[in-house]
Amino acid sequence: MQQAAQKAVIVGMLLLLAGCAPGTATNPFARATPHERYLQALEEAGLADTALARDWAAAAAGALNDPEAAKVPLTNEVRHVPAEPRAYGYRLELQRGRVLRVALDVAASEPAAEPTRIFIDLFEIGEAGQPPRHLESAEPDAHALEYEIERDATYILRIQPELLRGGMLTIGQRTVAALTFPVSGRTAAAVRSVFRDPRDNNTREHHGIDIFAPRNTPVLAAADGVVSRVGTNDLGGNVVWVWDAHRRQSYYYAHLERQAVTAGARVRAGDVVGYVGNTGNARTTPPHLHFGIYQRGEGPIDPLPFVHGARGPEVTAN
Repeated sequence: MQQAAQKAVIVGMLLLLAGCAPGTATNPFARATPHERYLQALEEAGLADTALARDWAAAAAGALNDPEAAKVPLTNEVRHVPAEPRAYGYRLELQRGRVLRVALDVAASEPAAEPTRIFIDLFEIGEAGQPPRHLESAEPDAHALEYEIERDATYILRIQPELLRGGMLTIGQRTVAALTFPVSGRTAAAVRSVFRDPRDNNTREHHGIDIFAPRNTPVLAAADGVVSRVGTNDLGGNVVWVWDAHRRQSYYYAHLERQAVTAGARVRAGDVVGYVGNTGNARTTPPHLHFGIYQRGEGPIDPLPFVHGARGPEVTAN
């Protein structure tokens, strides 16, 4: 009876916290993650020293220290028992150019006045001896997280329901392409030459991917940006450069039959920037688009992870 009474008190306090968890710009909790704000609110309410709260915090730390190795795509179900505070950690190897999408479905174990809050946090594992670096959090009532991966690294996804709430959790994790596929109606199946393939008797490397398609197939902007250059050169033939300020990288479209934009123009992902051809040093090959990505301060990077799995929208050639 005493344990039941203590649980009832904690539940009542948690319901109060649900409506007054701090988060305004003038609040000292404002820059904390939702998970950290929840812990801080427990402390302010005098609940941090309860056995349940201590177990909840320990479970959160354990999920970071010893996450389960996982590969995306992944869908798994876990039965979360309200009386047993737990957190679920997943260790993921993710590539730059992918967007991690996490979606949760919650089937509550018993009816509740408020929806179950679940804390979803993404961390990057750094150098040995350094704690994981927090990258992104979902709002507790969103049950979904999306984050574009900026570099190849090892990441930890941590998922933890709030105290004394449980049920069946269906956890879905997958990655999608960060960019629009740059050739209308095509997918990565049309790529026949990849990044760093040897060129000119191994005297240089291929700094992009070659996407084969019929002549005059529309070539599309892979992302929103500004056309920084339109011109012609011996290697690329008719070319277009588009600058993506958000990602601090340029997109290079080469061997075009003709261009469809002018320097200074703003484009949206999916807009036509040119048409597939075989100009420049591609005159002896079938028509294709050479698509390259150049990261500011780094140089050429592999475009394939940015577009693999995407399909270029169907656009009619003019």
